[in-house]
Amino acid sequence: MYQVLYRKYRPKVFSDVVGQSHITSTLSNEVKTGKLSHAYLFTGSRGTGKTTCAKILAKAVNCLHPVNGNPCGECEICKGIESGAILDVVEIDAASNNGVDNIRDIRDESAFAPASCKYRVYIIDEVHMLSIGAFNALLKTLEEPPAHVKFILATTEVHKIPATILSRCQRFDFKRVDSESMVSRMQFIADEEGFTLDEEAALLIAKIADGGMRDALSVLDQCVSREKHITTETVCSVAGLTGRQHLFDLADAVKKEDAAACLSLINELHNGCFDMERLCSELINHFRNLMITKTVKNAESVLIGTQQELDSYKKQSASFTLEALLFAIDLLQNTLTEIKRGANRRVEMETAVIRLAHPALSDDRNGILRRLADLEAKVRSGVTVKYTEPVKTQIESFESNERAENTRSAERTESVNTSPAYAEPQEPQTNEAKPLPPEPETPQAKPTQTAEHPTEDTADIMLEEWPQVLSELSRINMPLKAILTGSVAYIRNDFVLIKSENPTFSSFIKTGRNARDVKEAILRTTGRSYRLGIYTPKAEAEPKEQKKADPLDSFLEKAKGLGVNIQTE
Repeated sequence: MYQVLYRKYRPKVFSDVVGQSHITSTLSNEVKTGKLSHAYLFTGSRGTGKTTCAKILAKAVNCLHPVNGNPCGECEICKGIESGAILDVVEIDAASNNGVDNIRDIRDESAFAPASCKYRVYIIDEVHMLSIGAFNALLKTLEEPPAHVKFILATTEVHKIPATILSRCQRFDFKRVDSESMVSRMQFIADEEGFTLDEEAALLIAKIADGGMRDALSVLDQCVSREKHITTETVCSVAGLTGRQHLFDLADAVKKEDAAACLSLINELHNGCFDMERLCSELINHFRNLMITKTVKNAESVLIGTQQELDSYKKQSASFTLEALLFAIDLLQNTLTEIKRGANRRVEMETAVIRLAHPALSDDRNGILRRLADLEAKVRSGVTVKYTEPVKTQIESFESNERAENTRSAERTESVNTSPAYAEPQEPQTNEAKPLPPEPETPQAKPTQTAEHPTEDTADIMLEEWPQVLSELSRINMPLKAILTGSVAYIRNDFVLIKSENPTFSSFIKTGRNARDVKEAILRTTGRSYRLGIYTPKAEAEPKEQKKADPLDSFLEKAKGLGVNIQTE
């Protein structure tokens, strides 16, 4: 009868175990020296060799002629354990035998000496599935077992095992098998079985297996059933992958904000019977590879793929900002969760790519940061940025809501001084952050000096701490800080006057919330409370000369006071 590859090529000795030399060397040395523990705990992800090592250890401690800590595989004990004829080595699946009664049976059996072996060995797989009562029943036996009993516990979720059990076992952590070791093992099997395996195809299988040797051999077995010469196309077809080019095409369509192209690609993949959940997972991994390429200096040491693919990653990652990549990964991860519990997987995937292609549709924090990063990149490259209609509508709606809120709170007085050293009363907050109009002059009063119309001895002083103010503002109001980038500020009396070339500055600074945030940032930086205004040069700010009074008008007023009625034409 045909045996699948992962069963046929299951390691028989410690030296055959792939990628776990730090564990196999320790276990073989314990067998050679005879310093064996009464209980072992093997933990790690699936397919890394936990149960295999447990069976090898069970044979090694009972082998009649061990070789360097490994079982000989030729004696009657080794052959009997391998075939299952010897009942002194018991393998229990805790997922289906997790009750108290099952553990009590083990406890009662352990009191009897083994029939044909030196040790009675209990291998309990997926031990984390045992109930609390079963763990309590096992506790005493595990702590002080008879001299002829060995326990080997295996689990993929060690955090679910009680600490009382952990403290009574020798723990061995199995690592994910590295790609090089997996490729080497698959090439060895290919030579033994008489088929050919391309190196790129072997790397792709290793990536799909994600560190599990059993998963890799299962995929390899499927590929062999289809063709004797295994290529990357064979692996993609067997594993149901989308193919690398589709991922690059989807990412390019997202970058160009071409939602129609994204939907067309998804329709093509759906008609080809590609699973939408797997497509979403592969697209997350693709954007992750772009992120790694953009941030890691030597990305080749982290990513797995051909040189041509790595060059494609470098080229495509240069067109994305880091904020856009993080936004895409976050959105797709949320989509993957919705796909698993949603009614229509295709609709969820289509909605996700439309949001990726149109950042203006995302009003959360990550979406806004991505759009700001794109604007900054365009400004740095010298591109003139204009608002699109959706963005303009959002800004107008935002300003309308702000004005309504300020109208409702116009009669309330708010202090922006949060420092105890400057707790003096503040002026009532107005809706607009612009300088107040000059007070009218009277014949007896001297000209009033204001921030809008300073006298000749008042000079504008540049606010040297303005960069620190903008840095503080980034913690309070990031969008406003982006708008004020490149601006300068001047001090004129008790006013801070802001000068900015950004055309949207005046509309943003006139809203009450933004004005309060700027005042707050100035106060935290300088320790003083200022009123806020928009900078205009002194020549433009000087008031126009008042029209001189007509002497005839003064004469007529005096005549009316004396009761004389003078008619004028």
